[in-house]
Amino acid sequence: MTKPTKNFILRMDADMMNAIEAWAADEFRSTNGQLQWIITEALRKAHRLPKKKLNNEKLDEK
Repeated sequence: MTKPTKNFILRMDADMMNAIEAWAADEFRSTNGQLQWIITEALRKAHRLPKKKLNNEKLDEK
């Protein structure tokens, strides 16, 4: 079962977008996938993810 997603508009300058697109290409991800990864990592490091998400990640690491 896939989790529902929420769409939104994100505005950024061209230089930042170019850097994200290049980073995504280097890691064989889509630009959207790269942005999701960047945001997830920032939330994880700030301990801002819901508890369920953190517990699932710990299980994945084992």
